[in-house]
Amino acid sequence: MKNIDKLIQKAVELQANGLVTRQIADELNVSRDTVTWLLTRSKKEEVPPAPKDISVNWSSIGKSAFRLRHIGIALCDMVLDTMAETATEADVVVGIGLSGVPLASLMADELELELSVYHAYNEQSDQAQNRGAFSRNFSSINGKKCIIVDDVITTGSTMNDVINHLRSAGAKPIAVAVLVDKSGSELISEVPVNSLVRIVRVD
Repeated sequence: MKNIDKLIQKAVELQANGLVTRQIADELNVSRDTVTWLLTRSKKEEVPPAPKDISVNWSSIGKSAFRLRHIGIALCDMVLDTMAETATEADVVVGIGLSGVPLASLMADELELELSVYHAYNEQSDQAQNRGAFSRNFSSINGKKCIIVDDVITTGSTMNDVINHLRSAGAKPIAVAVLVDKSGSELISEVPVNSLVRIVRVD
C-alpha cells in the first residue's frame, strides 16, 4: 500500500504542475487508466476497481550515465541479433521523447547510426491517430530503415503511432528496443520487439 500511496502522491503533484493524463502516464510508466484510478483515489471518491497494471521505476538506471550506457549496449546486442536474423541493416535510431531519447542517443553512437527524435503529443483522447511528430533538429527518417527506442511499452499505442508515421514517410521500421515491455508483445505492427524485461501476466 505504501507504494500505491507514493504513486498517488506523485500523480497528484504532476497534475498540479499542469501535466495531462498521458504525460503523467509516461512519467510514471503506467497506463492512462491507472493514472485516472490514482487521481480518483486521491480525491477519496468512490473508486472503481484498480486496473491491471505494473508501475516501472527505472530511476536507478536513469540517474547514472554509466549504467544507462551499459543498458544501451545490451539493447544494441539484442537489436543486432534481430538484424542478423532478418538480414537487414539500419540507417537511423529513433528515440521516443522524453525517456527514450537518452537510450537512443547511446545506441546510435554505439551502432554508428544517425539519430532521430519523435515527440509524442499529449492529448487526452485515445481516438486521435498519429499523435506525434519527428523533430526537424535531428536526422530525417524519410526512406530510411529505423530502430525505434523507448523506455517502456505499456499498451503499445505510442509505438504503433511511431511505426505508422515511419511507414507513411516511406521509412521502414525494422526493430523496437525497450527496457521493459508490459504488453508482452513479440511484435508490434509486425516489427520485432527487443526488451530487456518482458512482463507477462498470468491470471
